[in-house]
Amino acid sequence: MAHWIQRLFLACLYTLGIAQYAYGQTPLQDTGTNYLKKRADALMTIVGYSLTPDVTTGNLKINSGSGDRADLQMTSLGGGDRISANFPLYLEGTLALSRYNPTFTDGVGSKSVNIPMYWNSITGTGGVGWDFPITDQLRFRPIANFMLGHLESDASIATRYINNNRDINLQFINSGRMNSYGLGGSVMLDYENYKPDQEIDVELRYTNIALQTFDSSAAVQGSADSQSASLWARSRIPTPFMALDRPVRAVFEVANTQFLGNLRGALGFSSLSSIGTGVELDRSASDPIFTRIRLVFRYQFGLNVRGTSIGLAASF
Repeated sequence: MAHWIQRLFLACLYTLGIAQYAYGQTPLQDTGTNYLKKRADALMTIVGYSLTPDVTTGNLKINSGSGDRADLQMTSLGGGDRISANFPLYLEGTLALSRYNPTFTDGVGSKSVNIPMYWNSITGTGGVGWDFPITDQLRFRPIANFMLGHLESDASIATRYINNNRDINLQFINSGRMNSYGLGGSVMLDYENYKPDQEIDVELRYTNIALQTFDSSAAVQGSADSQSASLWARSRIPTPFMALDRPVRAVFEVANTQFLGNLRGALGFSSLSSIGTGVELDRSASDPIFTRIRLVFRYQFGLNVRGTSIGLAASF
């Protein structure tokens, strides 16, 4: 009987992210809290994949091996640039949305319970840096990064699912939620070589942002380190075709991101690579705000991972 109660308790804690503690912790509650702490850390790690502008994780969808259901979806919008050549203050920002389904299967009594449970997160990350020129084309750029995020479970849906399908009345369930913040920094080498017949951009970057929960449900407090090293390169070449009184540019792009620390292997791979090609329209003759618009088709791949994406970007 005690074993059955423990399994039910752990399943509910993991799935819904919170239990109400009216009195002191019992040994059973200690076990559940420790178990849930690991799950909270894992969810924080997932958030860590989408904190900085990165073409390999900007639009990522991972499906379950048993079907077409997406167990993880991440979409982000971000970018960064210097204020001007004469004032080398660098600003960047990323807004990311993710939906994660850590499917949990366990036995309750003589029944097997497969509980669908999604966690939804929204994060915003900012960065402030300064460029130190090494040569006319190469700059060293340290960046201070900060992040705020909110993650919440589909608790009400899961509660109805359990109550309606398993005849289990879970009266102590509340909606799990996590608020998180992150502080850290990045260092970057930025190479830009712009000529009339070809424009080349190369960025080598290392990022380390420590994540921590705050003002969250007592049972879902966690932490994680978001560390990555990335190499990104792009070439833009004018074509004979004209649009908006300017040559249409062909775009070629390659990127590789190595995930480090808590991120390494968390989703089954340690790195992601991307190759892409597309076109760029120069709008500087007609629109002083959006000077360029790019459409890039990308093929992304890693260990046991492959897929395609379409990226739309604008330069100011």
